[in-house]
Amino acid sequence: MLLEPYYLLRGEGKLNHWTTFFNISKNIIMAKKKVLVCGATGFIGRNIFENISNNSQWEVTGVYHERSPFNENDFKWIQADLTQSEEVQKLLKGVDIIIQAAATTSGAKDIVNRPHIHVTDNVIMNSLLFQAAQKANVSHFIFFSCSIMYPSGPIPLKETAFKADTDIDPNYFGAGWTKVYLEKMAEFFAGIGPTRYTVIRHSNIYGPYDKFDLERSHVFGATVNKILNCKDGEITLWGDGSEERDLLYITDLVDFVRLAIKKQNDPFCLVNIGYGSSISITSLATKIIEVAKKDIRITYDKSKPSIKTKLALDCTKAKHLFGWQPKVPLIKGIQKTIDWYKSNTLKIE
Repeated sequence: MLLEPYYLLRGEGKLNHWTTFFNISKNIIMAKKKVLVCGATGFIGRNIFENISNNSQWEVTGVYHERSPFNENDFKWIQADLTQSEEVQKLLKGVDIIIQAAATTSGAKDIVNRPHIHVTDNVIMNSLLFQAAQKANVSHFIFFSCSIMYPSGPIPLKETAFKADTDIDPNYFGAGWTKVYLEKMAEFFAGIGPTRYTVIRHSNIYGPYDKFDLERSHVFGATVNKILNCKDGEITLWGDGSEERDLLYITDLVDFVRLAIKKQNDPFCLVNIGYGSSISITSLATKIIEVAKKDIRITYDKSKPSIKTKLALDCTKAKHLFGWQPKVPLIKGIQKTIDWYKSNTLKIE
C-alpha cells in the first residue's frame, strides 16, 4: 500500500502542491549567474561590462575603485580596493564568473621611464583575487594577460613561442615577467581548486573608451588624438615609425570572452587573441590620416620613448578551440573609433 504524500495528510490539494513545486523548480533553473567585471570603468572592462550587461541569464556587477562609475541607474556597481584582502573576499562571495580587467596600464613613456608602476599593484590584486576565487568556489575566471613577453619576430607567434628561458625586451622586463608570473599562478589555482581559468594573451586593443591622451595612451589612441586635433598640418610620431603592432578592435576581444565563458571546459586555457598580422606605426598613422580625410605630414622624434619591436599573434588555437576569429578589419575599426571619438565629449583620463 502506497502512503499518501504529506501534503494530502495536511489537507493541501494536489494542484496547489505541484504548482508550488514547479514554481520553486522554475526559480532554481532560471537563477541568474552572478558575473563580476573588475575594472569596469577602464577601457577593456567598460566595453565588456556594457556589452554583457544585457544578457538575461547573467546578473552583472561592475567593480570600480577611484574612477567614478557611469550610468548608475542603468548598471549595478560596487566599489572595492582590489589590493585589500578583506574587501576582495567580501566582493567574491556568491560570484560565479569573474572577468578581471582591472590593472595598472600606460603607454610607452611610463613603460620606459616608470616600469615599476606595472608590477606591485598588479601582483597584489591578482594574487588576492585568485585566492579568494578558490575560497568562494567561483566557477570561471577570465584573466587578461598581454603579449609583451613574446620576442620580436617576422612571423605571427603561437602561444609556445614564449618559454621560461626566453629573453623579454628590457623595456618590458618588469611588466612582462609580472604577467608571466600571474599566468602561472592562474594555472596553479586551476590545478588545485574548482575554478576554470582562461588566460588571454591579447595584442594591442583599440576602440571606444580607449585612453586618447598623449602621455599615457597606447600608440593607437595617441595617434588618433594627434591627427584629429592637428591644427598646423603636421604630426610628430615618437621613434622612427618602423615599430610594428598587432591591432585588434575591442568588440573582437569581447566576442572571445563570451565564447570562452560558453565553451571552455578544461580547467586552464592560455590563448592568443589578436588580429594575426602587424602594421608599422608609420603605416597606421597614414591610414588614420586617410580615414579622417586630413592633409597632414608625418615627422619623427627619435628622442622620445619608443619600443622597437615587431609582433603579430598566431591565433590558430582560439579558432580551433572556440571558433573565434577577428571580424573587424583595421580600416573599419579606425573609422568606428574616429566616429566614436568625434561624437563623444567624454575623455578617458
